[in-house]
Amino acid sequence: MKTFGRILTAMVTPFDDDFSVNYDAAATLAKYLVANGSDGLVVAGSTGESATLDKEEKLKLFSTVLDAVGDKATVIAGTGSNDTMASVKLTQEAEKLGVHGAMLVGPYYNKPPQEGLYQHFKTIADSTNLPLIIYNVPGRTSSNILPGTIARLAELKNIVAVKEASGNLEQVAEIIRTTPNEFMVYSGDDSLTLPILSVGGVGIISVAAHIVGNRMQEMITAFVHNDIAKAQAIQSELIPFFRMMFITTNPIPVKTAVNLIGQNGGTFRLPLIPPTINELEQIKSYLHKINRI
Repeated sequence: MKTFGRILTAMVTPFDDDFSVNYDAAATLAKYLVANGSDGLVVAGSTGESATLDKEEKLKLFSTVLDAVGDKATVIAGTGSNDTMASVKLTQEAEKLGVHGAMLVGPYYNKPPQEGLYQHFKTIADSTNLPLIIYNVPGRTSSNILPGTIARLAELKNIVAVKEASGNLEQVAEIIRTTPNEFMVYSGDDSLTLPILSVGGVGIISVAAHIVGNRMQEMITAFVHNDIAKAQAIQSELIPFFRMMFITTNPIPVKTAVNLIGQNGGTFRLPLIPPTINELEQIKSYLHKINRI
């Protein structure tokens, strides 16, 4: 099966102390991630603080990451929003840059009904030749894209995957049951990577792979080669770290961890803030435990 890769890392966006985007740091981080377990990168997604990036910043990030790793890894542009026509325009401009695909988050705040969700994604799909990943994350959008809607969208030629972050394994299994064999289901939760693989998923769009990408590759490779015991052992080993990455709002923990291991993840744009002293100590303690600092 042709995929975008087994592990796509939802890359953080480095900001300088003046809160401008540090494009050089983004290029360096992209190269680091691809050298350490990432088959591809999702740029300007939720973990990339997309809500505080303007259109020009997103396009420059897409171009920067493409230049850095586009010949070695899949580059997926986060072009979705709750404004259908703005998403159309950004997706079209990302396509002109040469990205390998685009990820479209479910419209947030508007809370459209299922038919509105379908028409939103269909309108974007009809405007581009890029392969598209739907991103279902009800915890952020307040709307759950139901399996029936995903199945309808999977009939469109360039809607090829979903990042499923509902946390509902039964829903994931239903999507896999009702979509074509070539339709790809990615886990949107690091801790559910192995369970979703077990019901037919293809991989993970990950936060934790910033730090443990190589180990996650070992886990998925073991599963694919039917070494289930090894895959389960690695999953059990990584669960505490997966939890650590969500002790407060994503991407606060992972961006902090990226900085602590010597990469430049940069600072945060409001309304996100640095971790509390207690949160910072927890992150440091765990990184010490796994010999990353």
